Amino acid sequence: MTTIYHYIENLIQYGLKKRFITVWDIDYARNSLYHLFQLDGTIPPQVKDKIPETPVSILDPMLAYAIEKGLIEQDTVTERDLFDAKIMDCLMPRPSEVIKNFYHRFEKQGAKAATEFFYQMSKDSHYIRTDRISKNMQWFSPTEYGDLEITINLSKPEKDPKAIAAAKRATKDEKYPKCLLCKENVGYAGRLDHPARDNHRIIPVDLAGENWFLQYSPYIYYNEHAIVFSHEHTPMSISKDGFNRLLHFVEQIPHYFVGSNADLPIVGGSILSHDHFQGGYHEFPMAKAPVEEWFTFKGFQDIEAGIVQWPMSVLRLRGENRKRLTELGDVILQKWRFYSDESVDVLAETNGEPHNTITPIARNRNGKFELDLVLRNNRTSHEHPFGIFHPHEEVHHIKKENIGLIEVMGLAVLPGRLIYEMEELASYMVKNELDGAALKSDATAKHAVWAKQIRKGRQVETQEQANALLKEEIGKRFSTVLEHAGVFKRTEAGRKGFQRFIEEVGR
Repeated sequence: MTTIYHYIENLIQYGLKKRFITVWDIDYARNSLYHLFQLDGTIPPQVKDKIPETPVSILDPMLAYAIEKGLIEQDTVTERDLFDAKIMDCLMPRPSEVIKNFYHRFEKQGAKAATEFFYQMSKDSHYIRTDRISKNMQWFSPTEYGDLEITINLSKPEKDPKAIAAAKRATKDEKYPKCLLCKENVGYAGRLDHPARDNHRIIPVDLAGENWFLQYSPYIYYNEHAIVFSHEHTPMSISKDGFNRLLHFVEQIPHYFVGSNADLPIVGGSILSHDHFQGGYHEFPMAKAPVEEWFTFKGFQDIEAGIVQWPMSVLRLRGENRKRLTELGDVILQKWRFYSDESVDVLAETNGEPHNTITPIARNRNGKFELDLVLRNNRTSHEHPFGIFHPHEEVHHIKKENIGLIEVMGLAVLPGRLIYEMEELASYMVKNELDGAALKSDATAKHAVWAKQIRKGRQVETQEQANALLKEEIGKRFSTVLEHAGVFKRTEAGRKGFQRFIEEVGR
């Protein structure tokens, strides 16, 4: 019979294999696990099991034991997640040791080796939940803007009712850490309305003389999906200093891109209360998009500037001096903050409320710095109450949420509901029931008109054909979403509007 002691020894062997601990740490780690599981201890059994590459197959029976013994109050995803982080923390190196190992590799082997080490450690420690992420659906969809990336997110667990109730009871004064990005999350035990971070580690990074930190997202959307955040809990802010930090980051870690969500509601990200960036070792579709026209701005002849061939309105700056890019980026930002052009629905403010901001992205490519500035406007209207430059109602059946940094760059993060909705819709397409059963189903009624349009004139005889067609058309729908979010449309009027703004900056 396999006992809890057997799984503890397996986990210790896993920790040795992943170099979280050494042979000198075995007794300490074992006793920590005995304490966590409220065990008196015993002579450790000899185990000869093959040690897996991830800890999931060891953690699952350990969690089952904890539930059986009442160490976990209720068998919910939230409470299991709170406990498994504590199990893994019994193996984790101290934060100072992780930082020391990161910078040792950084200095001896370079930035790429350092991030590879930290990323692998974050996966091996089960902080990045690779078992859940593997459930996500991903594909590329060809469009006139290149192959867009599509992800249907199935990895983040839905909150159970107890967690939702706990979140409602919490007041701002009670919140510690203040948000999910604060440095105080390192080693935090968690609670029903805040995930456990016992096995969480962060790396300090100097950005333009300020203390920032590097970590990875627990639910990565792309390779080495990093989050870079301020040591202070200060609101998101798009500024000259922010541009300087982005470019300083890619100077130090040149194989990463890094970008920031905008700092206004609707066009910003989900966390506006804590200044942060997102980055990683990944080339997004927007980075591959060509520049339609290169030119220079007055006083910045050393900086190449151009309009990117992209559904949103993007200015790309390129040069060897990051401080000069910062200066020009600030000139464009200040002009855009107060720029209005009613002929293309762009108003800088209404009733004292500002509407214009920028989503910036930095890269270090071919010996030059690049700074992409995506012009954003969050104004609403009676016709478009969710936002004039936001996904319009006709595409809400696919994407209704904010268009943040990741979507701006060409990766659609779509809701998990689409998996079963598209599967059911495909069956109605094959059966030719888009005017009947599809309209009566809550899952497919909102998609039926769109499905009829894309099926027209096409042969769809099998479920596989229908699924392939829907994947392709979801990508095209996402390109429409991005077009809606573009402030200067890709029409003759929009192009002229973009040129007027460029002239205003000082072409």
